[in-house]
Amino acid sequence: MKIIQAGIGNMGDHWLQVVQASTEVEHAGFVEVNQEAIDYQVENAGIDPDLVFATLGESLDAVDAADAVLIVTPPALHRLMSEVAMERGIPVLSEKPLADTLENAQAIVDKANETGVLHMVTQNYRYNPQAQTVKQVLASGELGAVGAVSVKFYKSLIRYGFHQQLTYPLLLDMTIHHFDMMRFFLDADPLSIFGRSWNPAWSWFNGDASTALILDFPDDVVVAYDGSWVATGMETPWNANWRFECEKGVLTLQDDEVFIQRKTDTIAFPEGYRQYLNEVVEPVPLVEVEYERQGYLLHEFYEAVTLGKSPVTTCQDNIISYQMVWDAIESFVTGETVRRPGDQA
Repeated sequence: MKIIQAGIGNMGDHWLQVVQASTEVEHAGFVEVNQEAIDYQVENAGIDPDLVFATLGESLDAVDAADAVLIVTPPALHRLMSEVAMERGIPVLSEKPLADTLENAQAIVDKANETGVLHMVTQNYRYNPQAQTVKQVLASGELGAVGAVSVKFYKSLIRYGFHQQLTYPLLLDMTIHHFDMMRFFLDADPLSIFGRSWNPAWSWFNGDASTALILDFPDDVVVAYDGSWVATGMETPWNANWRFECEKGVLTLQDDEVFIQRKTDTIAFPEGYRQYLNEVVEPVPLVEVEYERQGYLLHEFYEAVTLGKSPVTTCQDNIISYQMVWDAIESFVTGETVRRPGDQA
């Protein structure tokens, strides 16, 4: 399958490597306006400068053999490029977030529904061994029902360009991954979101780089989320650190390792404290996956385009994760809990 990749700088550099390593997908052309990025990739990735175009429309006109489009541009361009491709019947694989605004994200979904053309979002954090292992344990039912989840994410990340202009850089660019993982792990969508954001005095971002959130999910599951992109130490992995309080024990994803501590018998003390007798913390071997992260998504996209298989992270599904971002922002602004469809409170 041949694709046109729009955007070859920054994250586009990584996607160049993913596509070049694939045995199923190859480049038919590129879209890029930054000459420095073009020169760099001609030298380092060996791309043909004659296959680089200034707009997606030009590339589609010039390259007859393109089967799909991969969009790795700043979010503000996602709607335009997605619509150009879908109006021509060309399937789209787009970097997250779905768009730069909720209105533009909904427009992409509407266009996909109108044309019937596949639009898939690269929500890649679901597809790594750690996340797949956590999902496997939860889905097995061995720990019973989940009651509460704690998520901690702390990174010290220097980002310039459009990130500097974002009002909520952590939330808009990164937290979408963890929101999507919540939906994946719990196999449910949130009922309500409440939170606040702030920007520490030492932050190098213009907008709020830290946030704390409480999300209510069905079956009385509560998720507490704390995150920052301007941490001053003790950073977490990109996956974040997760703790699942379950009916029959605790499951954690800590520093990219998975652990279980099972609840067995208890003893009651006079003060009323209950101590779980099983003190053994068991490491859980990570599941083996043939493809992971962007490699998995590219493979799934290939099978969707060539074999007609239904992918998971379509724009129609992903807009639910994206909506969570904007609900959180609404809570920041209003100071109120934002109720979502299905919440009867």
